[in-house]
Amino acid sequence: MANDRGFTCSCCGNHHPELPMSYSTMAPDVWDQGFESDPDSTLSSDQCVIKGQHFFIRGLIEIPVIGSQDVFSWGVWISLSRDNFARALEVWTTEGREAEKPYFGWLSTELALYSEGTTDLKTNAHTRPVGRRPFIELEPTDHPLAVEQRTGITLDRVREIATAVLHPA
Repeated sequence: MANDRGFTCSCCGNHHPELPMSYSTMAPDVWDQGFESDPDSTLSSDQCVIKGQHFFIRGLIEIPVIGSQDVFSWGVWISLSRDNFARALEVWTTEGREAEKPYFGWLSTELALYSEGTTDLKTNAHTRPVGRRPFIELEPTDHPLAVEQRTGITLDRVREIATAVLHPA
């Protein structure tokens, strides 16, 4: 998703016509291409199973943009228990699934832009209507990502993130 605000990159000096408001990863950090040939492992756009023992779903950490109606989001993966994963799959295409209680999980995506690691932060996945990825709520700690989710970020911070993603160190 992008908005109509461009930005001038502080790293390369180029003007980019759109300011991205979301970034996503394709798989949990522990996924390896070698798992593709394992019959007990699978990766789709929203679910992942590794060796029939580790279970993940994809969701969104949404962060309000201060002084705006915009929301910035990180598309991330969280690990779930076998039971919670089975329940999430059971209701995946069921109307009214948003009434489900949140599923506890561990963040399984490292967001390198944060000085403190993000892998294994405690989360709750809130199921939303069919067709929408779960909302991932971080445990309210002093981790910078959790603080941003609670308090919001500025458009300058969104530009800073865009520059860092475009020009990784």
